[in-house]
Amino acid sequence: MSSSGADGTTRTVARVQQTAAQQTADRQTADPQGTTHRRRADHGAATPATLALTAAGVPFVAHTYAHDPRATSFGSEAAVKLGVAPERLFKTLLAEVDGELVVAVVPSSGSLDLKALAAAAGGKRAAMADAALAQRRTGYVVGGISPLGQRTRHRTFLDLSAVLAPTILVSGGRRGFSVELAPDDLLTLTGGEYAEIGAP
Repeated sequence: MSSSGADGTTRTVARVQQTAAQQTADRQTADPQGTTHRRRADHGAATPATLALTAAGVPFVAHTYAHDPRATSFGSEAAVKLGVAPERLFKTLLAEVDGELVVAVVPSSGSLDLKALAAAAGGKRAAMADAALAQRRTGYVVGGISPLGQRTRHRTFLDLSAVLAPTILVSGGRRGFSVELAPDDLLTLTGGEYAEIGAP
């Protein structure tokens, strides 16, 4: 990304964070869709994602649910079963930008804007990665791919809407398991950056 583009993203993040700051107290104390699972302390069996979080000393909350093997929309299933607003539950997708495999983390309620991802990555063309390649490079199965603890580290882009909530949920590294953490912590661990890559 060019320096002018990076500066623009920084200014956008600042504006969104100012708006979000006014809502944070209410979200933390009156989240009717998230409180049921928010305080669960049992992290269950460790995954590369939870090991990475623990090793870095990053606070997180584990959320488990009974995965239906017939489910085709993993993000939507998780949001419904955990009682979490879909815009707070993010899915992890892998795409190829000019031949480079990159990670895109976007709300489960929407989709990935490939053109925007290509621009954020400083490339010309982006396409979704083959599922087998995604599984091989991350060490996770589709439906359980976490942006954390991947077998091979990739450039990571988190949709800018993540700053609207104090915490977001992403896959914990297996189907039926999500972890909740602050979006800034996710970027710190992955070396990622915010970008406007989500689409309705």
